[in-house]
Parts: sequence; C-alpha cells; structure tokens
Amino acid sequence: MERIAFKMFLNKGFEAEYKKRHDEIWPELTNLLKDSGIANYSIFLDEETLVLYGVLDCHNEIEYQNLPFQPVMQKWWEYMKDIMKTNEDSSPVSIPLREVFYMK
Repeated sequence: MERIAFKMFLNKGFEAEYKKRHDEIWPELTNLLKDSGIANYSIFLDEETLVLYGVLDCHNEIEYQNLPFQPVMQKWWEYMKDIMKTNEDSSPVSIPLREVFYMK
C-alpha cells in the first residue's frame, strides 16, 4: 500500500459548493475509486488559503494511474472545473506532496 498526498486549489467563494458536491458525490465515482484500490480518502481545506489537501491509501498503483482515463472521472472533473483551478483537460491542478513524517 502507498499513501498519497496532494494539494489542489479552490476558487474563492466556492467553499460551501465544494463541500456540497462532495457530500452528494456520485455512487459510480465512489465505486470506481474503491474498485481502483483507493481507501481512507480525505480532503482537507485550508480556509485561509483555499488550498485543498488530499490524502489517500492506494492499494493498486496501476489502477490509480488509470483513473484519469475513466469516463466517470472525466465527467466529475468537468462538473468540478467551475469551482477549482484546472488543467486544459478539466482535471484539477494537483501537486504531489512528499511525506516527511508518519506515525502509525
């Protein structure tokens, strides 16, 4: 298992909308993530900077790397692009974070 962390960037004024959309996350998306070996997935918001921090456990690196090619994932990105910083393919701008400490 690999622990993965990254940061993304929320547009100002969309804090409540971001939370709402994730409270109503599509079952087909959660199923895809779980089927791809993703577990213990959390996203935290720094309300001062509007930086989002994601942390997840990845049990299948190959399936994780294939997520961007899945239609449900692409549809979710399209749905979220109006409230986040995104790339040209509508995927969120996501910067990997290096783990420097972990206490079990």
